[in-house]
Amino acid sequence: MRVANLQKNHNMDLSIIVPFYNEDESLKELYNWIQRVVDPLNWSYEVIFVDDGSTDKSWEVTEQLRRNSEHVRGIKFRRNYGKSAALYCGFAAAEGDVVITMDADLQDSPEEIPELVRMIHEENYDIVSGWKKKRYDPIGKTLPSKLFNRTVRAVSGIKLHDFNCGLKAYRNEVIKNIEVYGEMHRYIPLIAKQAGFARIGEKVVQHQERKYGISKFGIERTIKGFLDLLSVTFISKFSKRPMHLFGGLGTLMFLVGFVSALWLGVSKLLSVYYYHIPAKLVTDSALFYISLASMIIGTQLFLAGFLAELVSRSGSDRNNYQVSKRI
Repeated sequence: MRVANLQKNHNMDLSIIVPFYNEDESLKELYNWIQRVVDPLNWSYEVIFVDDGSTDKSWEVTEQLRRNSEHVRGIKFRRNYGKSAALYCGFAAAEGDVVITMDADLQDSPEEIPELVRMIHEENYDIVSGWKKKRYDPIGKTLPSKLFNRTVRAVSGIKLHDFNCGLKAYRNEVIKNIEVYGEMHRYIPLIAKQAGFARIGEKVVQHQERKYGISKFGIERTIKGFLDLLSVTFISKFSKRPMHLFGGLGTLMFLVGFVSALWLGVSKLLSVYYYHIPAKLVTDSALFYISLASMIIGTQLFLAGFLAELVSRSGSDRNNYQVSKRI
């Protein structure tokens, strides 16, 4: 990772983080647009461009912007790591009281910045997420997105319409107390809620048609999104108490198998010794093998939970809790 002129700034009003990959045509236009919106507000601000291993001239454009403006900062990865990694490094570098994230493809409008900042300060939100109510994306992208958002709403309980929207505003305290990794950027509101930042709002934002290049995301993003949802849900609920999940499932499966096997045995004894009716061998019944498999799997799940509990209790972060205030 290469960092260009990334100094620490204190008492900063606003940080704008722009992760990008091969967007050399739009970067200068985006920055000029940001300047037109933010400069009249007399805020101290920084724009942190994070180059996620671009192979075009994006970094050269970033360096040129830095030479021409003291508000520009730049971070360059040696290779492509993904949007979550770019946001993680941007969050670590951001010094603003309010942090805005937006995409570099000109589909997110900087005109939304003042209202997002106002909602953080005046309405006391921890996070304000954009909602692209009217989208200019093809139907092959919008339909999977709607299904994905409905699923996340149901699982997380967070009433947002557009978890995937790159235009979001955060209180600085939020980004300094969460960790974004893998492909988890689309679940930042969920991760923040689990860290204790539950004041999450939403704002309808203007969505622009893509002006340059092509989208970097395909249908595989939807598939990965559902898998990541399972990961983040499991980690948030059971990372410190895995026995509750594996032990509970294991006990349930073992009991189902044991009761089924017991019923087979008792029914055979009743048939032979009480009703004097010939009965086939217990091992001739398919239910016997299903019961046996259920007990074996239940035992394995229980042992897996026990081992996971031992690993969890020996972890260095087992007592790592979010503390908001001390007096």
